[in-house]
Formats: sequence, C-alpha cells, structure tokens
Amino acid sequence: MEIKNLYETSVKQEIKDRINKLTPNSQRLWGKMDVAQMLAHLQMQIEVAYGTRIVKGNLLMKLMVPLFKKSLYNEKPWKNGLPTEKTFITTGESKDFETEKSKLLGLVEKFSESAIRDTPHPIFGKMTMEQWSNATWKHLDHHLRQFGV
Repeated sequence: MEIKNLYETSVKQEIKDRINKLTPNSQRLWGKMDVAQMLAHLQMQIEVAYGTRIVKGNLLMKLMVPLFKKSLYNEKPWKNGLPTEKTFITTGESKDFETEKSKLLGLVEKFSESAIRDTPHPIFGKMTMEQWSNATWKHLDHHLRQFGV
C-alpha cells in the first residue's frame, strides 16, 4: 500500500474527489457507521491534528500505543474493525450528510504543515509532520474504502 503525502495539492484533490463520490445512500462494506457518521468521524482525527479537538485517551490505549503506533503511518493497511477511541465513536448520533461532507472537505483543503499542532499527540506522543500526513491520509483512505470509494 502506497501512503500518499496529504500536504501535496494533487493528493488532497484526490481525497476530495473520493469524498465527492459519496452520496447519502452510500453503503458501508464493513463496520457500524453510516456515511454521514463516517464523515463526522474523519473530521475528529483532523481536528486533533490541528489542536482544535482535545482527546485525553485512556490508560489502556496509552499502554497499548507502543505496540501499534507505527501502524498509524506505515505502508501496511489497517484491518477492518480496529478499536476506536471512545470519543470518536459516532454511531447512534444522527448526522446530516451534506453538512458533514462540507466540513470534511474544508478540513482536508486546509491540511498543511502550518495547520498541524506543534505539541505531542495526546495518545501517540511526538509525531513528525510526515507522520501526521501519513496517519491522516491512511485514516481517510481506510474509511473511504469502507464506503467503496
């Protein structure tokens, strides 16, 4: 799996094109979120990268981090059904597709090294700019593939 640099304009455009292929009726291939919930979920990770969403994490997650931190940004695809940070779970919440799509497209457009927080990730600790890009691209790709785009 090739990890793409989300700081590159062409890569951002590719992601935005994939998001624009989604419809309110897009069906998941695995998992529990509907398409609008997935769009809201993707925003949360980017907001953590920007420092506008604070995540405390829990002790179990912090203890497990050394075991899987590299999988956040390496070239190995994520498995379906991985555990989700509790505050990022959007199932059970009704979301408006167009609103969530618009918000996510704006966050992706803004994605740049100058927009990324300069403090350690609250769960994963110190991350380089390259790691932020790789992890964010990989998260977007994983969930867009979840909905077949």
